[in-house]
Amino acid sequence: MEQIKTAIRSMIAISEAEMDDLLQNSFVKTFKKQEVLSKPNIVPNEVFFIKKGIIRVIVQDNEGVEHTIHFALENQFIADYSSFILQEPALYTLQAIEETTVVVLPRSAIEWGYANLAQGDKMGRLIAEFYFIYQDNRIKNLYARSPKERYDTLSDVFPNIHNRAPQHASYLGITPVHLSRLKKAAFQKT
Repeated sequence: MEQIKTAIRSMIAISEAEMDDLLQNSFVKTFKKQEVLSKPNIVPNEVFFIKKGIIRVIVQDNEGVEHTIHFALENQFIADYSSFILQEPALYTLQAIEETTVVVLPRSAIEWGYANLAQGDKMGRLIAEFYFIYQDNRIKNLYARSPKERYDTLSDVFPNIHNRAPQHASYLGITPVHLSRLKKAAFQKT
C-alpha cells in the first residue's frame, strides 16, 4: 500500500491516521491479462490505483467495433470517472492489457475522503483535473496531429507502450495496417 500512499501524499497533506481510515476498506487485487475490471451498463463503485501493469479503456461504437480511448499505467488512478461521479451506468470497459495489480478503492472510501479529509475535495479535484487535461490533449492530438506525429509522441505519454500494448491502432485513430507501416518506418530509422 506504500505506492498509493505516496501518490495520495503527492496530492494532499494527510496524516497517517487519516490515510489508514481512507484506505481501511481498500484492497489489492490482481487481474490477469485481458481480464475486465469494469464493464459498461453497470454503475461503477470503485476507483482503481495501478500498482503494476497497464489498463486500456475501451468504448464500443454502434456497430460493435471496439476503440481504445485511453491507457493507464503504474501510479495512476483509473475508473469510468464521469459515471462514477454521477453514479450512472458506465460507458467504458476497463481491461488489463497485461497482468495488472491494483488497489481497489470502493465508493465508501472515496465518499469518506470527501466527508472527512480536510483536503478530500482537493484530491478529487486533482484526479478530475488529470482526466480533463488528458482528454483535452487527446482530442487536440487526434485532430491537430498527423498519425505519424501521434505515433511518434505516444511514448512520451505512455512510456514503452509500443512493447506493452502492441496493437494500439484504434487509440491512434488509424487502421492496424497503417500502424504496421508506422512501426516498420520507425524500426528502419533505428
